[in-house]
Amino acid sequence: MSPSVPSSLAAEDRPNGAVPLRPSSEGNHVLRRETLALDGGLVIDPATKAIAPNISMSVNNILTPGDGAFSAEGVTDLTALPFLYARWTNPTVRQLEQRMAALEGAGDALATATGVAAIAATFLTFLKKGDHLIVSDVCYAGANELARRILPDYGIEVTAVNMSRLGELAAAFRPNTRLVHCESPCNPILRLTDLAKVATLAHRHGALVSVDSTLATPVATRPLALGVDLVIHSLTKFINGHGDALGGIVCGCKDLVEKIRSRAGVYLGATLSAQNAWLVMRGIDTLFPRLRTVSASALRIARFLGDHPRVRSVTYPGLETHPQHDLAKRQMDVFGGLLTFQTENPQMMAVRLASKLRVAHYAFSLGHQRSIVVLLDTAEMMHSTYRLEGAQLADYRAFAGDGVFRLSVGLESVDDLVADLDQALSA
Repeated sequence: MSPSVPSSLAAEDRPNGAVPLRPSSEGNHVLRRETLALDGGLVIDPATKAIAPNISMSVNNILTPGDGAFSAEGVTDLTALPFLYARWTNPTVRQLEQRMAALEGAGDALATATGVAAIAATFLTFLKKGDHLIVSDVCYAGANELARRILPDYGIEVTAVNMSRLGELAAAFRPNTRLVHCESPCNPILRLTDLAKVATLAHRHGALVSVDSTLATPVATRPLALGVDLVIHSLTKFINGHGDALGGIVCGCKDLVEKIRSRAGVYLGATLSAQNAWLVMRGIDTLFPRLRTVSASALRIARFLGDHPRVRSVTYPGLETHPQHDLAKRQMDVFGGLLTFQTENPQMMAVRLASKLRVAHYAFSLGHQRSIVVLLDTAEMMHSTYRLEGAQLADYRAFAGDGVFRLSVGLESVDDLVADLDQALSA
C-alpha cells in the first residue's frame, strides 16, 4: 500500500486489511510526526464512520478457502494474508503496528504482549546456538537478565559492555557476533549511547543493532535515522502513558520485522491483546504534548533538586552537568520525563519519601501520567541483575553512587511537584 493513500480509505478497500504507514494529504506534502501520532494507520469504520479506532475482539475471521495458510513456513509476509486468527494478526493490533512504524520511519512493526517479549522475539529470531550477542552492561533488567542468564543455556554466547566506551565495544566483537543490543538513555542510570557510532561499528562487523528506546520515545530520538536496524519499545511506559496496559513493539525494515513475525510472532505466542492495543493507541494520540510537558517539568525539577540541601547529585540528560550532555543535544529533541537523584542515607530517605509524598507516588515502573519515584539501591541491583565488577561497577557507581531515586515525572503541576518533593525531602 502506498504511503500516499488517504487514511480515511475504508477497510474493505484495503487489500488484506493493509493500512498506510504514512498517510498524506494532497500532493507531495509529508505529514509531520505529531500528525502521524494521530493518523498513522488510522482506519475509519466503514459502517459507522467512527474516527476512533475500533476494538476487534474476535479471535477468528471469516475466510475463503485457499485464502490463508495454516503454517508460517514459507510465508514471506503474514500481513499480506487476510486476517485469519488473532495470534497471527488482528485488525486493532495491526493499526497500532502501523502507527508506531509511521512514528519511527520504519517499514513495519510487530507488537507483542510486553516490552520484554519484543526483546525476546528479537533475540530468539536473530540468535541461535553458537552465535554471539553483545549487550549493554546496564539496560532494562528484564533484557539484561534474559541475555546473560537465559540465552547461554541455549548455547548463545553473551558479552556485556559499557556502550558509551566504543573501544570496549570494538574489542568485544567476534567472528560469530550477530547482534548488538543497547539502550539510550539506559534504565536506570540515564547513561547515553551514541547510536550512530555503535551502528557504524556493528555494521562493519556484519552485526545487526537493536536499541531499546523506551525512555526516549520517538518524540526524542529516531534510532533508525541514526543507522540502527531495530527499535524496541515497552509500550507500557511513556507511549501508553496511562499505566493501564502492557505492551511491546519492535520496529524496523519490512524484511527484518517479517522474520521476527514469522518466527517469534507466530511460535512464541506473546500476542498483544486487542484491548491493550486500543489503549496504547489512545495514549499515542497525546504522546507528543505529554512528552514535551513532562520533559519541561523534568528539567525544572532537576534544577530544583540540584540546589536542594538534601540532594547530593542529580542526573538528567537536559542538565549541563550530565557527562554526555553534548550527545544528548545531538541525539534527542527533548530530554525525557525521567531523572535520578542521590541523597545521604538513601534507605532512610526512601522510607521518608514513601510516607511523606502527597502528589508523587512511591512505586515501581515509569512513564505514567502520575509522577512515580522509587529507590534503586546499587548493592541490590548488583545482586539481583547486573552483577558488575571492576571498571564496569565503577562506571555504574559514577552515575548511581550507593543508589539512586528514579523519578518518572507526570502531568501534575510542576509547582505542586516541586513543593511536594521539597516538603518530603525536608521533613
